[in-house]
Amino acid sequence: MTILSGGCQCGHVRYSADVNPQTAHLCHCRMCQKAAGSYFMPLASAVRASFEARGEISWFQSSEPVRRGFCAKCGTPLIYDPLGSDHLSVTLGSLDDPSAVAPTHESGIEARMTWLGALPGVHQEVSGASETDNGARLALIKRSNYQHPDHD
Repeated sequence: MTILSGGCQCGHVRYSADVNPQTAHLCHCRMCQKAAGSYFMPLASAVRASFEARGEISWFQSSEPVRRGFCAKCGTPLIYDPLGSDHLSVTLGSLDDPSAVAPTHESGIEARMTWLGALPGVHQEVSGASETDNGARLALIKRSNYQHPDHD
């Protein structure tokens, strides 16, 4: 277990929790796809009693046994909360250092995109950059970044 911190994109919600890196996984189930707005949700289990948050977490009851926590101001998904458990899961992308926890397995593979294995072969580029703007867009994004800096 490792105490890690994280939060939402705008900084309204900040948290720390005792996270178990051995439980880090990519969930491909359709419910997680919708909650993440992506093809999968990267999650890791944390001890519920260790979870401390600053700012108001909003909740969506996605099924009878599960609710999902997010920031109502910026929409960042933060928590997968299996009600009645002594653990909850944090989204790995919301960690201040997402590279600190690497996924160890995948779940919900019945809904996994069949083409995910082909990703290493697709064209890659730096975020916000294009071959035609000489990095001007990336420079503008960096100068006008309203995102929280990933630390308190």
